Amino acid sequence: MLTQLRIRDFAIVEELELELTAGMTAVTGETGAGKSILVDAIGLLLGDRADSGVIRHGAERTDISAVFDLDALPTARAWLTERDLSDAGECHLRRVVARNGRSRNYINGVPQPAQALRELGERLVDIHGQHEHQSLLRREAQRQLLDDYAGNAEFVAEVAEHYRSWSRLRQEWRDLRQASQERDARLDILRYHLRELAALSLAEGEVAELEAEQKRLAHASQLLETGQRLLVWLSESDEDAVADRLNQSLRELETLNRLDERLHPVSELLNAALIQVQEASGELRSYVQALDLDPGHLAQIDQRLNAAHQLARKHRVDAGELPALRARFETELDGLEHSETRLDALQQAVKAARVTYQESADQLSERRAAAAQELGERVSQALAGLGMPGGRFNITLERLEKPTVSGQEAVEFLVSANPGQPLRPLSKVVSGGELSRISLAIQVITARAARIPTLIFDEVDTGIGGGVAEVVGRQLRTLGGNRQVLCVTHLPQVAAQAHQQLKVEKQTDGENTHTQVLSLEIGERITEIARMLGGLELTANTLAHAQEMVEKAAVSIMEGES
Repeated sequence: MLTQLRIRDFAIVEELELELTAGMTAVTGETGAGKSILVDAIGLLLGDRADSGVIRHGAERTDISAVFDLDALPTARAWLTERDLSDAGECHLRRVVARNGRSRNYINGVPQPAQALRELGERLVDIHGQHEHQSLLRREAQRQLLDDYAGNAEFVAEVAEHYRSWSRLRQEWRDLRQASQERDARLDILRYHLRELAALSLAEGEVAELEAEQKRLAHASQLLETGQRLLVWLSESDEDAVADRLNQSLRELETLNRLDERLHPVSELLNAALIQVQEASGELRSYVQALDLDPGHLAQIDQRLNAAHQLARKHRVDAGELPALRARFETELDGLEHSETRLDALQQAVKAARVTYQESADQLSERRAAAAQELGERVSQALAGLGMPGGRFNITLERLEKPTVSGQEAVEFLVSANPGQPLRPLSKVVSGGELSRISLAIQVITARAARIPTLIFDEVDTGIGGGVAEVVGRQLRTLGGNRQVLCVTHLPQVAAQAHQQLKVEKQTDGENTHTQVLSLEIGERITEIARMLGGLELTANTLAHAQEMVEKAAVSIMEGES
């Protein structure tokens, strides 16, 4: 529900702040006062095309913002949550249009494109009489409204689930059939590749081990020569071996230790060094003795690595990935060798899923057909009371060539506004007033099933008056019992039925003109309705008539709501 609206420097509005409530709100004022400015401002806020022409003369930018209560709006909350824009049950929208025509748009303080405002706006407000936000003109919305009216939510979800299951199986079957058509050629290729890989029989991690062994063997002579020289230096030299030097140093320190005990730590360090040298010599001696100088072994390793790298280049992988490649080929080969059995099983599963979908879709079609007949008759009856005697409303269900996730028919609303005229799509209705009254009839009848909580009716009373106007007002009041209704009207019969009333006034000081909107108390409402009845010159009769209308509406409202 729209709870706050703030407008600055829009058209002839300098600054305006409104607190809005539930129920029906009538927006009235003299001709030319700018009653539709509110509608236009909300339309701009919800993503209408930005034009610098809407900026008030002398200002640099237009700034419009609104607050919506989302307590009864799960679809809008879900939309915001999906985009990480949720804000604790409220939604703040803002749009700023600069003199250069550029606009900045915000949802809960986060910059967003105008398309995001349009998408969210379709879940927040329906503006009737202005095609930009008239959801009933969209075929998808018409189908959704019919399903809501019929209570089809569970059946629609079931059809969608069966359709997705059928589509998934069908795609899997198509992919497998395509693979089967290339099966023989692919089998030959896989078997040939696997023979090569099996002949090489490369183990996981073997390439790294072979490369390390190759490196050792290729430098075996250097390793042996240097290792032997180091052994001599460490322990096998007759004169200068490191171990001998350390032994001699320890013997001399023994004598010194008896003279000064502070040399004991030095002796301990030298003793530790001697042990390390002896252990290193032992390890080095074992290493040198184990070195392999066999050129034949090196040749074998070179040959195996060359074969691995050649095969890797052929398959465009690293040599170390060949074992994993072999495993993938084996898995694919196994799948292809058993694909015929899988293909037959999938084909049967596709047929079964198609039958399941068809059964649920047929059930949904039957419910839609029954609801379309009932809703069409009820709306047709309502049109007569809204100044369209002989008007007809019909809902067609056109069978689609291909099943869809939402069923097997397209839904379209058709209307004939006058006797003798053919039924035409609702989107082809030219008159804004006729479209608003048709929409009003549909919305009143389907109010309990409707998804959008705020309805704005502009031009709803064009071309009507008298008793029909009173019926329109009562219908709007009834609709306001479930929804928030804003109605721009010039008819006192409509305004008298409202829960609350706003008056739009245009004021000028001779140089500048601006518009203000006043929330009217009961006495002010009577005066405004009297003006609407008799013009600017108010008489006792018009005031009495206006009071009678307001009181009569209040009594009938109380009786209806009790």
